[in-house]
Amino acid sequence: MTKLCLPDGIRACLFDLDGVLTRTAVVHAAAWKQMFDEYLRRRDGPSYRPFDSGRDYDEYVDGRPRADGVRTFLASRGIELPDGEPDDPPDRDTVHGLGNRKNILVLEKIRKEGVEAYPGSVRFVEAVRAEGLRTAVVSSSANCRDVLIAAGIEHLFEVRIDGVVAAERKLPGKPHPDTFLEAGRELAVGPEAAAVFEDALAGMEAGRSGHFGYVVGVDRVGQADALRAHGADIVVKDLAELLEDHS
Repeated sequence: MTKLCLPDGIRACLFDLDGVLTRTAVVHAAAWKQMFDEYLRRRDGPSYRPFDSGRDYDEYVDGRPRADGVRTFLASRGIELPDGEPDDPPDRDTVHGLGNRKNILVLEKIRKEGVEAYPGSVRFVEAVRAEGLRTAVVSSSANCRDVLIAAGIEHLFEVRIDGVVAAERKLPGKPHPDTFLEAGRELAVGPEAAAVFEDALAGMEAGRSGHFGYVVGVDRVGQADALRAHGADIVVKDLAELLEDHS
């Protein structure tokens, strides 16, 4: 192990954004809940079963591309909607319409509440760079660059593979490993020499199926066992735990 608590031979670190680098996972969860609850209330009336921003978010939405999150959650309730078009208005009951509504809500919340990076994550990424390792952000969010800029950490990453890039390059999102593999390719580092840092179960599966050299689960919400079951080699509550000097 290196002083960063990473296996010898790791030459690149690939970081998820929401919940790993920035405190935006809770904002996304709240936006998903508001959007789905509004839709389910319209569909099923006052007796609707609300979206659970813990279990439903973790199992069906977290870490997935927006449209996949809509489809996966609705399928869990036995609901099927037409995909519609990517530019569907947010009041249209299609997969893309609901996804666009969620995006409007999350952007409103980010504007009101701002974006904060986890201090331990910033310290760890700075230490990674000081050791000469390559860095990339791999996020399903189409708002990734705006969030990085708002949090003041865009300069820490050489490569960004986000929802916009994935759509342009037709890369399937997490739990498929393709976006992480693409980041590795851009850094000229094979998966065996790259470490994945994720807080989402879908991200754990992507790290495992992509045969990456090390998969770090970041447990912000008390799901350490689930992260391990889905592919984490190690689970930490904060990336600062991986630093040799915790002061």
